[in-house]
Amino acid sequence: MRTVVTSWGPGKFDAELFLDGKAFNPQQVTDSKVTGTNVPGATLIPPAFGLGGVNLHTWTGWRSVPHWNALVANLELHGTGRFWDPRLNDAAQFPIAAANGFGDLPHISPDDDLITSKLQALQFYQLSIPAPQPPPGSFDPAAAACGDELFSGKANCNSCHVEPLWTDPGWNLHTPSEICIDSFQTDRAPDHRYAPRRSASC
Repeated sequence: MRTVVTSWGPGKFDAELFLDGKAFNPQQVTDSKVTGTNVPGATLIPPAFGLGGVNLHTWTGWRSVPHWNALVANLELHGTGRFWDPRLNDAAQFPIAAANGFGDLPHISPDDDLITSKLQALQFYQLSIPAPQPPPGSFDPAAAACGDELFSGKANCNSCHVEPLWTDPGWNLHTPSEICIDSFQTDRAPDHRYAPRRSASC
């Protein structure tokens, strides 16, 4: 466990490790070539701000803020609440989750559920957090202006990363090949069998 956790690096977390047990990506593909093996399965922690108006809040489309908050509170933090996601019963994809019944936590009395009643207020709070302004002197304004011109012009980034959401309005996921990555993380998402393999644009 220590080896796995220390392999993540700063600002990264593997939120699916306790569901599927896949600590490392067996191969890293860049430009259709395998460039390394046993790359840590952790990803950059998504921002907690600027999510208002964004359809899917997780990198590979698990679902929205309240779903992920319920999953984390019940399954990762072992809180007392109710959680249901039958996708986690797929023993081939989520062997640890399926073996431990994570997809359907035991029914409890609403009076004993300490999580569900907090999800609405937590979602409202999270969606209201604006993206912070960069501190003065933390970037080169001339280079930023050049980047903005490239972003909105020749590079055509804003065809997907639309202002002010900076992501696609609506279904904001793209196939791994569209963003030049392998499908390791996408294959860990629960809906990969029911829709084209897609991974959220950064």
